[in-house]
Parts: sequence; structure tokens; C-alpha cells
Amino acid sequence: MATAAKSDLWVRILSAIILFAIAGVALWLGGIAYGLLLLVGGALTLVEWTALVRAMPLGSGGRGGFIALGLILVAGAVGGLWFVRDALGVTAALWLFGMVWATDIGAYFAGRAFGGARLAPAISPSKTWSGLTGGMVAALIASATIGDRAGIIGVPLWIGLFMGLLAQLGDLGESWMKRRAGVKDSGRLIPGHGGIFDRVDGLLPVALVIGALAAFGPLAVRAGG
Repeated sequence: MATAAKSDLWVRILSAIILFAIAGVALWLGGIAYGLLLLVGGALTLVEWTALVRAMPLGSGGRGGFIALGLILVAGAVGGLWFVRDALGVTAALWLFGMVWATDIGAYFAGRAFGGARLAPAISPSKTWSGLTGGMVAALIASATIGDRAGIIGVPLWIGLFMGLLAQLGDLGESWMKRRAGVKDSGRLIPGHGGIFDRVDGLLPVALVIGALAAFGPLAVRAGG
């Protein structure tokens, strides 16, 4: 058992390194490489979303409505990720990604360190209120540090606090869908990690909101940022 667990850990680590490398190179290059990554990732996420909806019992919020919601959310997130990188620059895009990554890391370590009351035991038994708080604080720190380097203006950098909350709500939303569908993961595409949707559940709502603020609202970067 210990050998199997260790082997699975290394599979997860290797998969994460490969994914991070692919995403990092595409983000740095921008243009066609970044756009292709977003389109492929978005399409695969939508496929997994649709599969989850179809596996859910009839009457779980309306089948056609859930699929339409997925299309809006994924398309909005893809558009937001593209616009932030294309219009505001690579550092601004890192600011967006950084808030989501920090949320995951902060929630994980705070939950393990402090434990405590369960956040939503009927949906995701492992999540705690301490993890929620830790994730929000970590996103706040990431927003303040990376956002300052990116030259973010138009929105307060403590917006990271709310993006940390939003990312975890996205995570809980996917957990609810998987529980209703009776599956552990949204797919099997990524060895040791499940599906694409499993990896971007928190990113989708954050990218949608930040992208909308950049495209239609006050979010911008100062010259030289």
C-alpha cells in the first residue's frame, strides 16, 4: 500500500509539472499558443461539464439549464483569460492565475494546520472553515504582491479576498455536481489529477469576473506596470 501511494504521488507531481510547464510557456508566448491552449482547455472542460450534467439525476436543477450555464461560464472564462493577457499583459494574467493558485495552496495548508468545523460536509467533507479563511487570506496576499508588480489600477488589490472566496465557491460547485453525478473526478485525462474541470473549477468564476472588469469595467494597468 505504501509503495502504491508513493507511486501515485509521483504521478501527481509529474503531471503537475508537465501541466505547469505547458501553461507557463503558452502564457509567456501569448498569441496563437495561448489562444490554442484556452480553446482546447475550454472545450475539454465543457465536455466534462456536460458529462457530469448527463450523469446527474433528472430534476437536479434542469438538464438544459445546467448545460447552458456551463457554456456561459466556460466561454466567459476563456474570453476573460484571453482579454487580460492580450490587453493588460502577461504580469496581469499572472496576477489572475496567482490569486487562484494561492487560494488552493492557502486553503490546503490552513485546513491541515487548523482543521476545525466542516464547511459543507454534505458536499465536500474535507473542506473546513479554516481552509476557506486561509485560502482567502492567501489570495489577498497574492493579489497585493503580484498586483502591485503588474501595475493593476482601477480596482483595490484587496479584491483578492473576494476572488479567494469565489474560487472556493467554484470548487464547491463542482464538488456538488460530482456528488450528484456519483463520480469522484470529472474525467481521467490528467494522470493522478482527474479531469480538466477538476483543475480549473476555481479558475472559471474568477476569470469570468476579472475578465469582465477588464473588458467592461475599471480594471487596467498603469504605464510601465
